[in-house]
Amino acid sequence: MARAPFQVLVIPYGLTEHERFEYALLRRPDAGYWQPVAGGGEVGETPLQAARREAFEEAGIDPVSAYLPLSTIESVPVTQFAESHLWGNDVYVVPQCCFGVLAGDRQLMLSPEHTEYAWLAFDAALERLRWDGEKTALWELDRRLRGLGPRD
Repeated sequence: MARAPFQVLVIPYGLTEHERFEYALLRRPDAGYWQPVAGGGEVGETPLQAARREAFEEAGIDPVSAYLPLSTIESVPVTQFAESHLWGNDVYVVPQCCFGVLAGDRQLMLSPEHTEYAWLAFDAALERLRWDGEKTALWELDRRLRGLGPRD
């Protein structure tokens, strides 16, 4: 399928035996940095459909898992995508729509896009992330899961 002009970011989360939230980050082999599941939408998909597909392809997360849409939307310059020429000269940025997904058993099956994964508490996960949009999405997800408002 053809690449659509939007991106998705999916943060897997789970509970520890002490009922604390942890977040899964995946390590990229090409650049070596850590990130949540990320990928492009395909023509005809909604962002949620793309999130379900990407999480399954990259981490083996069951598509029927519970997804939490986040308000965080990051703008990514089209120069970050090889396929951007297909979108014409009027598209300068694509939205990155963000989601959390409950990874029940916390066992991920990685695709070749990543070499390893780690389950981390919020502060440790935040420290490993590279991009501001990913940090904002993680912050929002953590607040929502813990039942906190934006300024609590």
